[in-house]
Amino acid sequence: MTRLVLSPLGHTWLIDIDGTVLAHNGHLQGCERLLPGVEAFWARIPAGDHIVLMSARTEAEREATLAVIAAAGLRYDQALFGLPHGERILVNDSKPSGLVTALAAPLPRDAGPGGVEVIIDPGL
Repeated sequence: MTRLVLSPLGHTWLIDIDGTVLAHNGHLQGCERLLPGVEAFWARIPAGDHIVLMSARTEAEREATLAVIAAAGLRYDQALFGLPHGERILVNDSKPSGLVTALAAPLPRDAGPGGVEVIIDPGL
């Protein structure tokens, strides 16, 4: 289980699509499939938070991919396509209070985010 303990401040979620939300390479095999725990995970993202989807899929695959996301009822604010296949690196400053503002939850491919626990701690 991965625990994300977050402040009550607004958050920006950077979420990869393939292998995290949808089965890896499902679009190439003609069988897009939402991974286990995705809907429950999305329900734990606070309503005012900003969600950025990311994918190495091409811009030509954007419309079809986002249609699958919409059909699943998953909200998002932005979607980035055509990204490199390698690591995704988040660089951010910490708050003067000591609040760490760069977190990561690397998941096994196609496991889905069901093992991610989201906790809002009003004390942060």
